[in-house]
Amino acid sequence: MNSKKIGVLAVSAAVALSLSACSSSNGSLQPAGNKDQAAGKTNSGAAAGSSTLINGAGSTFDNPLFSKQFNEYQKEHPEIKVNYQSIGSGGGIKQLIAKTVDFGASDAPMKADELKAAGGNVLHIPVTLGGVAISYNLDGVKDLKITPQIIADIYNGKIKKWNDPALVKINPGVNLPNKPVFPVHRSDGSGTSFIFTSYLNAAAPDAWKKNQVGKSISWANVGTGAKGNEGVAGQVQNTPGAIGYVELAYVIQNNMSAAKVQNKDGQFVAPSLDTVSAAASQATGNMPKDLKISLVNEPGKNSYPIVGTSWALVYENNTDKDKTEKVVNLLKYVVTDGQKFATDLEYAPLPKNVQDLDVEQLKNVKVNGQPVLK
Repeated sequence: MNSKKIGVLAVSAAVALSLSACSSSNGSLQPAGNKDQAAGKTNSGAAAGSSTLINGAGSTFDNPLFSKQFNEYQKEHPEIKVNYQSIGSGGGIKQLIAKTVDFGASDAPMKADELKAAGGNVLHIPVTLGGVAISYNLDGVKDLKITPQIIADIYNGKIKKWNDPALVKINPGVNLPNKPVFPVHRSDGSGTSFIFTSYLNAAAPDAWKKNQVGKSISWANVGTGAKGNEGVAGQVQNTPGAIGYVELAYVIQNNMSAAKVQNKDGQFVAPSLDTVSAAASQATGNMPKDLKISLVNEPGKNSYPIVGTSWALVYENNTDKDKTEKVVNLLKYVVTDGQKFATDLEYAPLPKNVQDLDVEQLKNVKVNGQPVLK
């Protein structure tokens, strides 16, 4: 790991520690129809002369980038304090529905039942593009190739040894040991799991069915669960023979081994900023109106196939004008000026066309029917 990455990690850790000390129940943005607001109560999150607290929760995929962005934003806006809880996409959606946070973050779009439970329209704002690496712990093996079929068979429990004939066939000359494969998966509701399982269903549909796609699925007693990208990365690092799916930034920052994955064009491609960007460029030119785009299994010789979008989630209709303006301005920074930090943290910066679409989407956030961003 180079000195730049070490410095970024130190900042991220410091921000995470300082922000986690903040209460998650103060200052939450209140969607229209909230009972406290109807009763005439306000919850701006700031007494006179003090900072406004903005609470967010969700994706661990985003956490390294968010930590840097929020730290820098607070330097420019000392009147704002951001408390982001890296608890997984499922947890972020639950807190958004419970109205205990001002914004959520998820690597999977909200489902119909989640939107219904939210009681109001929730806008999806793409905040970053990133790869999901297939990391492994095999002493002496530095150049592993893997196919979507093999990944599916490992996580379905069909491939149990590292010297399985399917792995040996595509890795000639690699000394694969006669040792058990220990698959690691997320134990919490995870957008990274959604990206990973969506990819397997798209690339190996016969081996990985549609009912095996989601933030939380049944792993049929295969492998070991761990919480967060941090937990999966730690489990893989500490378990010889382990394999796991981990957001690319965590893999690079922790100097973990990652397999080359066979893409839609039949090429074995290593996860990197360039190959993630190559995949994203194939799709972001045709963004749907709601900005809920899938980037898995994109074509292209240099496209890495396991790529995902992460979204900030915010209610369209709100009642607290001051808080809503502060949240929208924070998110505008995240998707525009804050993208300058993406590359150093191994995320693909949002293309300019997506940034512009994000800003237009943020203009749909309203207070009492009036947009807060002009």
